[in-house]
Amino acid sequence: MKKIKEREPSTELKVLRLLNPIMKLSDYQHYLNLEKGYIGELKLDEWLDGLLNNCLVVNDLLLEHKGKIFQIDSLVIFQSIIYVFDSKYHEDDFYLDANKWKTLAGKEITNPQPQMERADSLLSQLLQQRLNVNIPIESFLVFTHPEFYLYNDPPTLPAIFPNQFHRFMKKMNSMTSKLNRSHESLAEQLVALHLNESPHTRLPEYDYEQLKKGVVCGECASFMIERGRVWVCAGCGCKEYAQIAIIRSVEEFKLLFPDRKITSATIREWCAVKGDRKKIIRTLNNYFKRIGQGPASYYID
Repeated sequence: MKKIKEREPSTELKVLRLLNPIMKLSDYQHYLNLEKGYIGELKLDEWLDGLLNNCLVVNDLLLEHKGKIFQIDSLVIFQSIIYVFDSKYHEDDFYLDANKWKTLAGKEITNPQPQMERADSLLSQLLQQRLNVNIPIESFLVFTHPEFYLYNDPPTLPAIFPNQFHRFMKKMNSMTSKLNRSHESLAEQLVALHLNESPHTRLPEYDYEQLKKGVVCGECASFMIERGRVWVCAGCGCKEYAQIAIIRSVEEFKLLFPDRKITSATIREWCAVKGDRKKIIRTLNNYFKRIGQGPASYYID
């Protein structure tokens, strides 16, 4: 098994993670849903790490075909077939009532199968019409939460449940699969078609002046306290060297405010440094390129 594209949080999730400790999110539930979905995708990655066969794994693709955008959580290329896995991190007991998915309490949730079938269809069209590839595709819903259970599911449901993980992995590892350059080229072309930004991104409005300032712990998202050469988290006690904490905060600032200049005064305020401002200047001089001199100077990568 060879991974062609690793998974990382979406820009939307990265930004919401940074905003959550420093402002009140207008749609906190949306943020929680993104975190939950990402956990499920990481669980999918853990399962796919068990692949021993000759195959290529491409994670986290956002693709477009004929103006329609679709997402692929994980795609595995074997010699003569492509498996597409759609991670679902639902927790609790569910049952099927016709085509409706419901909790035992009767609350209906969105049926995940149509979305998976849409992605399957668009991917097939993209492969055939744009890449001239005719490898068959099989798509599966993968329920990665260990406490998920579905009643009344038909045998034809294209799903893999936690108690089937071992058996399905054994099946994949026993498949005959000898890859060549055309398979790697296919994986590379799909990665090249990946969209970095989703048009469905939902970010709240935020203003620099209204955000709470300070260095936020990278482990628990609590604020850190300046202690000379180190910063100490007020929540979990995690320690971080001052320069590392400052550079991390600069990277977070750049993500939140890509159009604002990085100046020593701005970063000092952003990190809420109360001590000697020279530590900010030294850090910026060590890790960034300084443009100009005096109060008007700023830094770039």
